[in-house]
Amino acid sequence: MKTNASTDIIIIGAGIAGLAAGCFAQMNGYKTRIFEMHTLPGGLCTAWKRQGFTFDGCIHYLFGSGQGQPFSRLWQELGVLPKQQFVNHDEFMRIREPGGKTLVVYSDPDRLEQHLIELSPLDRQSIGDFCAGIRAFTRFDLSLLQQKPKTLMTLRDWKRLSWKLMPFICPLARWGNISAREFANRFKDPFLRRAIPQMFAWSDIPVMVGMSLLAYMHTQNAGFPIGGSLKFAEAIAQRYLELGGEIHYGLQVERVSIENRRAIGVRLYNNEEYRANRVISACDGHSTLFSSIDRQYVTRQMQRYYDGRLPIHSQFQVSLGINRDLSGEPHWVTYLLDKPVTIADEARFEIGIKHYCFDPSLAPPGKSVMIVMLKTTYDYWQRIYGRSIYDAEQIQESNILIDYLENFYPGLKADIEFVDVATPLSYERYTGNWQGSTCGWLLTKKTLPLMIQGLPKTLPKLRNFYTIGQWVEPGGSVPVVAMSGRNIIQQICHEDRRVFGVNVIIDR
Repeated sequence: MKTNASTDIIIIGAGIAGLAAGCFAQMNGYKTRIFEMHTLPGGLCTAWKRQGFTFDGCIHYLFGSGQGQPFSRLWQELGVLPKQQFVNHDEFMRIREPGGKTLVVYSDPDRLEQHLIELSPLDRQSIGDFCAGIRAFTRFDLSLLQQKPKTLMTLRDWKRLSWKLMPFICPLARWGNISAREFANRFKDPFLRRAIPQMFAWSDIPVMVGMSLLAYMHTQNAGFPIGGSLKFAEAIAQRYLELGGEIHYGLQVERVSIENRRAIGVRLYNNEEYRANRVISACDGHSTLFSSIDRQYVTRQMQRYYDGRLPIHSQFQVSLGINRDLSGEPHWVTYLLDKPVTIADEARFEIGIKHYCFDPSLAPPGKSVMIVMLKTTYDYWQRIYGRSIYDAEQIQESNILIDYLENFYPGLKADIEFVDVATPLSYERYTGNWQGSTCGWLLTKKTLPLMIQGLPKTLPKLRNFYTIGQWVEPGGSVPVVAMSGRNIIQQICHEDRRVFGVNVIIDR
């Protein structure tokens, strides 16, 4: 067994959280190494190329894309802004019933309110309340909830935070405890009762989160990064390397090395050992707690989070390379179905379809990328994995979807040049994420309080070991996990009595 020279901090995983932690550690004088099992940075913030098409697997919108707005300073510190360009949409998506009636989810609350009232004048009161909430959240700084590790908050910090949150206490309480599905039940119009749960792509989302999304889209602070998720992640990786960090690709950590209840480094699957004063796990939470370290160090509270009580999100994604220019079509439409269709052993009552013609870098000229994402269960795909039925099932389910797409876009089937299918097992193989989860814990009204306070980042029986990322920040959004990496370095600086500092890129 080869033991390598010691470093200050070893980070497991080159996803957004790990890269962010590495950047801020280097800024504060720590020497770091990142070990990444894959050959590319980004983790779940990724995309893949097939025959000239780039299929994006992560970002639909990015909080902080607007200069001077919430989270934007974070992306300046990480080298993304100001060089990254963004596309800002006037509408989030459309929901269309078979008869053609359509809900357009405009980002402008005034325009959305007028549109909704035209669809259902009888629901004017609920519509007015909803759009008033969006207007209120245009002034809400979500990054306030992530600005500093909760363990370092002083009484003065809590008072300052409470003062800034005071105007939003009522909207937070009112809209944070109701899901889109529950909100839809207040409507008299049958179409809106069915369409509103689909407004934000999943029906259990707290309405407050959906309002914040539309509010930030309206202020142009939730754009899509040109070039896609992988290019975005590569920019942060480059920033980390420029700061003097090291990324070791294609090397997977087997265990965290522990002596006297203290993390002292890692052992890789190739039997090499690397020493460090601290270890930060920025990878899958389940494998970290139940494989990389001994269970004796894991608190009962942390074990309970993984016993099935908290929801996760696994998805089945069909990506198509199409020899047709779809730029004249709405970029995201959810089609409500007259009759449910069974896909991957589940009855589907709607199909959401998104194309990426708003970013011409993702497809050859005159061609388009189209993606269909469906929630699915890990167990279904795991049962058939390793048998010929697994590959056949992917083909069969994608063909069912393509048949439906032909109804929505006549002649599309003949224009398809490439079909790519990703199941939860694909995500598991690529990222190591438990059950192929695409965002750690799913953000619902049940997990919203956990998102605000976060899960524990340290284990009381194990010193010099930290966990960051989507498994300790429920909701798993890109800016939140980046802040998770930032905050853990603030905590480490505090432990070492260093003044935490950052380097902000103003122009490049």
